[in-house]
Amino acid sequence: MADAVVTEVADGIAVITINRPGARNAVNGEVARGIAAAVDDLDARSDVRVLVLTGAAGTFCAGMDLKGFLAGDAPTAPGRGFAGITERPPAKPVIAAVEGYALAGGFEIVLACDLVVASEAAKFGLPEVRRGLVAGAGGLLRLPRRIPYHLAMEIILTGEHFPAQRLAEAGLISRLAPAGEALAAARDLAARIAQGAPLALAASKQVVVEAADWTSDEAFARQGEIISPVFASADAIEGAIAFGQKRAPAWRGE
Repeated sequence: MADAVVTEVADGIAVITINRPGARNAVNGEVARGIAAAVDDLDARSDVRVLVLTGAAGTFCAGMDLKGFLAGDAPTAPGRGFAGITERPPAKPVIAAVEGYALAGGFEIVLACDLVVASEAAKFGLPEVRRGLVAGAGGLLRLPRRIPYHLAMEIILTGEHFPAQRLAEAGLISRLAPAGEALAAARDLAARIAQGAPLALAASKQVVVEAADWTSDEAFARQGEIISPVFASADAIEGAIAFGQKRAPAWRGE
């Protein structure tokens, strides 16, 4: 039996693929544990700077495996939540590369990512209300923060499918790509991000994510706690030296 989650690493970029094409890449316990394990491993690796999350065979993810749900197979991983990512995403930047459908929990996986590259033919939706459920894996929490309130409510309350173009216009999607080219476009974006220093990338993401809960009085102090080690790092020195020598920096992640 093929692995439900497949990971490959090259040139500082890790691609995590949900590999259940026969079930439209629906998330079961095996997928959740596989993504969680991959994220744990990749966050700790010095040769990985950016993650790309995608689905096999032209579909991103159809959401929770309902058959598994009815059989008592929880599509969660301890400490990381649904699909091994929605409650505690990777520390490193992660890009969703979306082909086909990103529905229900599949859309919530997208919302747990930092950037979204989608095929022009991709469809998004939170159909939980039409199944007697709610989008409890981050859809209700994250979507209204990413796009205008009334559009978010339309998506949540109607349960309908929305085209990638409309969500791109709302600012949710970083890049649109021709059908079949989302992963290639995501790799291209990841390669540009991977030029940055590992510590600086992770710290920048951490500040942006956590700052939403900071008061204006504490913001700079809280930011300072996160970014001070970056300014004192060997990579900060290397960045300055490389700039002066007009060469590409050789990052060490230290």
